[in-house]
Amino acid sequence: MRIGTLADRTGASRRLLRYYEEQGLLQPLRLANGYREYSESDVATVRRIRTLLAAGLPTAVIARLLHCVHDEGERLIPSACPGMVTSLRQERRRISEAITRLQSSQQALDTLLAAVPRRSGDTSGRRERDRRA
Repeated sequence: MRIGTLADRTGASRRLLRYYEEQGLLQPLRLANGYREYSESDVATVRRIRTLLAAGLPTAVIARLLHCVHDEGERLIPSACPGMVTSLRQERRRISEAITRLQSSQQALDTLLAAVPRRSGDTSGRRERDRRA
């Protein structure tokens, strides 16, 4: 199948599919005319990639772990690959640390917002809404 068909079947844009190829996540057959030819298994591969991306994994980690997962209906099932659990735990730790940093930033903003003096007739909220419209 051609890239447009794969894009339609997976919901991934053509540009994104080319990016997956650049990252080594997809290896389509190249025809003599340079066109990419995708197989039915690439549909499942793209779905797995998108599931792993949604879990917060970067493409470099996905490239290492993609062969370690398979589909079971709508669920992604990990296989017992060396280093997989370690990699997933490292990524979970990285995401937890990012969440902690974001929560600290949110608290700092909340503190700043709470300190803003309230004046009667303050129209700053209305001006902000007008600007977005």
